[in-house]
Order: sequence, then structure tokens, then C-alpha cells
Amino acid sequence: MSSASNRPVPPDARRRPRRSLAVCALVGVAAMAAVDEIVFHQILHWHHFYDRSTLGIGLLSDGLLHTVELLAMVVGFFGFADLRRRGAFCAAHGWAGFFLGLGAFQLFDGIVDHKLLRLHQIRYGVDVTPYDWAWNSVGLLLLGVGVALTVRARRRLRKPSASG
Repeated sequence: MSSASNRPVPPDARRRPRRSLAVCALVGVAAMAAVDEIVFHQILHWHHFYDRSTLGIGLLSDGLLHTVELLAMVVGFFGFADLRRRGAFCAAHGWAGFFLGLGAFQLFDGIVDHKLLRLHQIRYGVDVTPYDWAWNSVGLLLLGVGVALTVRARRRLRKPSASG
């Protein structure tokens, strides 16, 4: 009986920190897009991805956002599975990438979609200032966690091992 730890490692297998970070960042972007779309678009009905037209266009834009989010999640998990299969996944870089993706999506949505492009607002019929501050602060916090985890992961990677 063979286990994954007894499986021979291909000679070209080596840790891939950048790829681990990128793949998990894509999963993080997709996860935050899913949270936004499910919670704020579907459950709370606060807005659609594109609110500057008819309800039908708003629903269509939500469907397109959901499609892109699901494709990003699938591509990200295929990349993750490939890294794991090759024994090349770096967990510390993966977690860093995941949080970078979460924060990047949140800030992009809050600054670019909400304020610059004005595709939609967080809510309508209320003063959005506290919502904007909360939305972007959470995004900045998640991005900050991702940056801190990236720095920590890179330091660990550069530190010479005790056995080497």
C-alpha cells in the first residue's frame, strides 16, 4: 500500500513559491468575488454589478460576474492541484497569495468599481461614506495581512535550513 508521502518525487520537482502565491491569489480573488456576489447582490439585494441600466442588465451583469468568479476558482484550484501533485506547493506563499487576492479584489471593487467607474455603490438611499470606509478598510486590512504573510514567507525561504 502506497501513500502520498512514499510516492517518488520527480527529479524536476522543487518548491514554486511564486506560482503558489499567484495560484492562491487567484483563488482569493474568486473567493472574495463570490462573497460579494452572494452576500451583497443576492442575499441583501444592495446592488448589482452594473446598476446604471435596467434590472435585466443588472441581473445579466451579476451572472457574468458569477461566471468569471467560478472560472477563476476552477483555474486556481487546478493550479493548486498541479502544484500539490508535483510536490511544489509552498503553503506559506499560498496563504499569502490567498489574502493578497482577497484584499486586492475588495480594494479594486471599492475604489475602481464603486468610485472611479461608478458601476454600482455599496448601498443606495443612504449616506455611503461609512460603508465605503468599512469596505475599503477591510480590503486594506486583508491586503496588509497578505503583504505581511508574503514578507514572512520570503524570509523563511531565504533562511538556511538547520539540516543543510
